[in-house]
Amino acid sequence: MTDIPKIWKKIRTTDLADYTVFSVHRVDAQSPRTNKVLPFHVVRCADWINVFPITADGRIVMVRQYRHGTEQVTLEIPGGLIEPGEDPVRAAHREMIEETGYDSARVIQIGFVNPNPAFMTNRCHTFLAPRVEYVRKQTQDCGEDIHVVLVPLDEIPELVANGTITHALIVAAAYQFQLYIDRNPDWNK
Repeated sequence: MTDIPKIWKKIRTTDLADYTVFSVHRVDAQSPRTNKVLPFHVVRCADWINVFPITADGRIVMVRQYRHGTEQVTLEIPGGLIEPGEDPVRAAHREMIEETGYDSARVIQIGFVNPNPAFMTNRCHTFLAPRVEYVRKQTQDCGEDIHVVLVPLDEIPELVANGTITHALIVAAAYQFQLYIDRNPDWNK
């Protein structure tokens, strides 16, 4: 039987910086194995959502947008921060409508991931929105330039394999989505 690592004792937390969408903290924690107190840096961020909006004819409503980190245009599913006090399901509807103009009567949570548990505190929740319909024009904020693209569902594995879809959270969401539809053959009814 494998031993389970013990929880480290937090000695102190020092706030270092606040950048609106995330904050950085130094955490001094004591190793349960060595008793040494070591510094770690932690990024606190609100939870995120992403959503697979699927049309009745089997196309995913995706978005193309410029990303400053990689300095490239990416192909992604809609997503964003969960606002303080906002329910993740509500956030999924809101982000989907804001970024694409599409909405669905149902939004189903299909999983979550920890984006990087080594230094980030948040989760990214993945949702499925079956049978979406166009309901209104996008409402992008001044920092967004999002272009909507309808992609046939069966093209997603190849778009991941050939490097068109490279955003790690979208690749993880695509896997969760595939697991969900494999286990729920009537998902689009």
